Parts: sequence; C-alpha cells; structure tokens
Amino acid sequence: MACTDKHNLTLLKEFILMGITGLPELQPPLFGLFLTVYLVSVVGNLGLIILTKIDSRLQTPMYFLLRHLAFTDLGYSTAVGPKMLVNFAVDQHTISFNWCATQLTFFSIFIISEIFILSAMAYDRYVAICNPLLYTAVMSQRLCQGLVAIPYLYSVSLSLLIIMKIFLSSFGDYNVIRHFYCDSLPLIALLCSGAHEIKLIILIFSAFSLVSSLLIVLVSYTLIFVAVLRMNSAKGRHKAFSTCGSHLTVIAVFYGTLFFMYVQPKSAHSFDTDNMASLFYTLVIPMLNPMIYSLRNKEVKNALYRTWRMCVNKGLPKRYCRFGSSTP
Repeated sequence: MACTDKHNLTLLKEFILMGITGLPELQPPLFGLFLTVYLVSVVGNLGLIILTKIDSRLQTPMYFLLRHLAFTDLGYSTAVGPKMLVNFAVDQHTISFNWCATQLTFFSIFIISEIFILSAMAYDRYVAICNPLLYTAVMSQRLCQGLVAIPYLYSVSLSLLIIMKIFLSSFGDYNVIRHFYCDSLPLIALLCSGAHEIKLIILIFSAFSLVSSLLIVLVSYTLIFVAVLRMNSAKGRHKAFSTCGSHLTVIAVFYGTLFFMYVQPKSAHSFDTDNMASLFYTLVIPMLNPMIYSLRNKEVKNALYRTWRMCVNKGLPKRYCRFGSSTP
C-alpha cells in the first residue's frame, strides 16, 4: 500500500472486494446456494416476527425478545447478503465508498445488538425458572423495552464512532478488501494513519461487549442449573431444561463461531477459513435461528398451525397465509 501526504479519502471512490472464491466455475453453484440460504433466512425470520406479533398466545416477554432476535438476524444478513449475491450474479466485485460505509454501519449495529439481546433472553429464562411467581412482575413491558432499547442505542453509538474513525481517515492507493463484504479489520489494513488507535477502540469495546454479554449468559444459566438440580420432580427438571434448549443451542452456535473467528492464533488464520466462518455467522446462523426456535418449540408450531387455520377458515387466498406454512 502506497501512502502519501497528499493522498486522502477524497481520492478513493470505491473498493474492490476479493469475494469468496476466484474460480469462475464455482460462481453459479455458490450463487444458487447462498441465494437459497438467504431466502430461507428472510422467510424464517420475517415469519417469526409476524407470528410473534399477531398471535395472542405469544405475547410474552420471551417472544418479545425472540421477535427482536429475528429482527437483528434479518438485519445483519440483509446488510451483507444482497450485495454478495449481486457480486456473484454480475461478476463485479466493486463497492462504492459510501455504500461500503453504509454496509458496515448496519452490519455492526445489528450484530452488536444481537449479542446483548441473547444475554437478555438468558436473563428472561433465569427469571422464568428461578422466580416463576414473580416472572410477570419482574419481566414487565417497561423492562423488556429497556432490554432491547439499550442494546440498540449502544450499538448505534459504537458503530457510528468506529465508522467515522475509519472513513474519515486517509486511505492509500491499494483499495482491495480481503473479504466478501466491508468489515472493519480488512478496512483498517488499508489506512495510512490512525490504524492503531481504531484497532484499540475496536478491541476495547469488542472485549467489553463479548465479556459482559457472555458473563450474563453464564451467570444466568449457572443459577438455572443449580435451581433445576434442586427440583424434586424429574418431569419438572425436564420441562425446565426444555424451555432453555432452543436458546442454549443458539448461544452455543453464535458464540462458538465468534470464538473460532477471533480466539484462534493468528498463525491459524487463512483467507478461506476466515471467509467460511464469516459466511456461517452472517448467513447460516440467521437461517438456523428461526428453525431452531420453530422445530424445538411447541408453542411456535401451534401458533403456526392456528394462523394457517385462521387464514383458511376466513377464506383468504393462500398466498396471504403462505408465511405460516413456509416458516421452518
């Protein structure tokens, strides 16, 4: 990368994304695969958002938080997926300077929000199992709104801080991003100045976000585990664990992928490995989450059935009820 004193961000109009693969013969099958994954993700998450909004039996704190989890899944997968698919379709890997900043902004907002919404869901399960008689009083509408509003405000503030630091800095002549979307670390590698300061900011806030959210999850489930072990009824223990099963699965997949990405030694990193891990948490996880909560949750499956029957009984055209039968 060549950096000169006269070279600043006004000279840089676009970036080139290296993409997922440089092999032309793999472009069509990969386009078909990722288009399918993205469409399933959109249908699943959008269906879950609509279902938890319109079904009267799903108007509980747990499903309120689940609705926002689906919203963040839909948000960050949409920030990355359509542009990646366009690059596959037209074999054009450029992205404008402004669109790159926009993509990174929305991706960061939704991914940071999801981290804290997952921890809020862990707290919700703790209250439901350890203090069932106080559940309605503790998990009030006001508290639930705060549990999602604070992550959104925090993620917007942090994302804008990082975006402004990156895109108001000076870039060099080299404009190739070693990724299939605009991510902060590959962009920082292209900076002529201020890279160390921005990396430090990202490191501090990333560590705070991951450690604090994971600590809430670990403490909540430790207390849940202790409470369940004290139950005398085997049926009660099974019911308590079953209510946490979906959330634990989502937590394990999400945090497992993040730790694989950022905890492994630098010597173990490679372009292909990092791309596969990034694909998993940007496209595959948003597809899996609604499946996990639908297939493992009788209330969601019953709500899907009720919604479908309601549409059929009212004589509505099937196209208006399709989300009820298509959601995993």
